[in-house]
Amino acid sequence: MRVYLLIAAIAGGATYLFTPLVRHLAIRFGAVGKVRARDVHTMPTPRMGGVAMMLGFLVSMCIASQLPLTRALFVNSLQPEVIALGAVGVCLLGVLDDRWDLDWMLKLAGQLIIAVFVSWGGLEVVSLPFGSLIAASPSVSMAITAILIVASINAVNFVDGLDGLSSGIVAIGGIAFAIYSYIIARNSPSYASLATMIDVALVGICVGFLLHNWHPAKLFMGDSGSMLLGYLVTCASIVMTGRLDPSTIHASIYLPVFMPILLPILVLFLPVLDMCLAIVRRLAKGQSPMHPDRMHLHHRMLRIGHSVQGAVLILWGWAALIAFGSLSILVLPIHLAAAVFAVAAIVLTVVTMYPYARHRIREIREGDLDAVSTSDDPALPHQPVAQHRADK
Repeated sequence: MRVYLLIAAIAGGATYLFTPLVRHLAIRFGAVGKVRARDVHTMPTPRMGGVAMMLGFLVSMCIASQLPLTRALFVNSLQPEVIALGAVGVCLLGVLDDRWDLDWMLKLAGQLIIAVFVSWGGLEVVSLPFGSLIAASPSVSMAITAILIVASINAVNFVDGLDGLSSGIVAIGGIAFAIYSYIIARNSPSYASLATMIDVALVGICVGFLLHNWHPAKLFMGDSGSMLLGYLVTCASIVMTGRLDPSTIHASIYLPVFMPILLPILVLFLPVLDMCLAIVRRLAKGQSPMHPDRMHLHHRMLRIGHSVQGAVLILWGWAALIAFGSLSILVLPIHLAAAVFAVAAIVLTVVTMYPYARHRIREIREGDLDAVSTSDDPALPHQPVAQHRADK
């Protein structure tokens, strides 16, 4: 455990130190986002923060390759190198978008190429609880892997709309999944786990960048960052769950992620939900699925009266509830875990809707007062309420 904490600290520290340099480079490179109609910020802010996160991740991987516990992960497999190359590719694609606002179809094509390359390099979902994909067709395995990677990349990209929102949500999901993968690794002869190593590094780069990205942000992660986070969290999920043999794992451990293909959705529930709602909403209007609007979950939170920081904290709370709720049955009986989940969901619902409810109550009271004052005005025509008061 101490080795993983060290990897997370290295990733976070490196990202924190690289971020001011990357901010300077983003300004020189011209990657400064203009204020658009759908944006929440009011001042042009540099983007390209994903470069600092990528550098922090690469530094942590280089250090991990020299540590006694995790050194074997780099010797016995090419997966770490393939994942690192894919991370560089995804980040560079995001840098191009941060600078020149690439067409969405071109960006999607680039994501697919990188996802296929990573899958071809050995990162594949090769089995599901109901059978082996490799036995059926290697192309099926590659297709599912590529779809998962591209979907997660865009899910995090969709939710990246408030300072600190996406980095916090991914960090929460990364912590939850790191705990689960560490529990799985404890059943093996060695505690070394590539999935856990990627997750703790992911949490580290999120926290390191968040220190610069909290509202008001000095630097946005941009597509280079949001796409990188979606890519890494999915790679960690595939590394572990894609090769699990359900028959060799106790049901009490395997139950939280019954289907490996659903694990990225569990740890990234809010981004995936927001992406699905946006796609349905835009297609229903006859628009492109990538057409921008101000109807994302975070926009709705601001519209009902939350501040930027308040909306981010509440959405973090929902992400934590969903991510850790799937882990709670590891330590709690199912009925108790369900009860705790229900109570927490009720509390979060009340907190989420409180500004809207307060505003509606105030409107109702003001409306009642206006009605009373209008009915008491003698210059107005006959009013039933006034007549009723006179009769009494």
